[in-house]
Amino acid sequence: RCHRPVVEMPDLPFLPFCILLGGLGLLCVAFVGAWCQHWRGGFSLDGSARTFNWHPVLMVTGMVVLYGAAALIYRLPPARRGPKLPWKAVHGALALAAFVLAVLGLAAVFRFHNAHGTPNMYSLHSWLGLVTVLLFSCQWVAGFSAFLLPWAPTWLRAFYKPVHVFFGATVLMLSVASCVSGINEKLFFSLKNGTTEYKLLPAEAVFANTLGLLIILFGVLVLGALAQPSWKRPDADSPDSQQVPVQLSG
Repeated sequence: RCHRPVVEMPDLPFLPFCILLGGLGLLCVAFVGAWCQHWRGGFSLDGSARTFNWHPVLMVTGMVVLYGAAALIYRLPPARRGPKLPWKAVHGALALAAFVLAVLGLAAVFRFHNAHGTPNMYSLHSWLGLVTVLLFSCQWVAGFSAFLLPWAPTWLRAFYKPVHVFFGATVLMLSVASCVSGINEKLFFSLKNGTTEYKLLPAEAVFANTLGLLIILFGVLVLGALAQPSWKRPDADSPDSQQVPVQLSG
């Protein structure tokens, strides 16, 4: 019988990849901030269009960059062995920070719409974004209950872990899709009536489209890192993951 060779992913060095990904995440935040500051008038809390500008900044920072960092926390070399509880706490804290920023981002866009009499929740971007945030909130509550509460049974953790991993990647993909669709929607609404039309590709359109590509690249690299076998924490029954029992002397 002919046996097909097993194709494995190349074993990439983690540290250079991590530096690249961290720089890319900071670049995404810098780009969305520069876009809103330079072309959209800056930021305020007065209900004007400058209040809306907090929405893309907070969403990209929270639901893409911070959420991506939370997803990769277990890929750090110190997190691949030894006690897992501290890394669970860091993972949960980063995800919670991302959720808080997302809620503030939603509050900014709802305040802007209500102040100007603009209908809420009518576009595909708004539907997708709200579904993403709601799914993320369910994901965080379920993960906290299953993995951080001490009374969660072992069988429940084992059952829910692959579900948690699957929906974690799903939320990241939905976040990227929400941000990219939001950028495109904002350009269509803004680049008209006295400004250079979107179809003529003014500097703002080039800059914002580049931001969208950077966000997509960040999401793809995070998913690639999650799929890298050599960066995964060993299973609970692996010798590398066994914790040394601590003996207390009386």
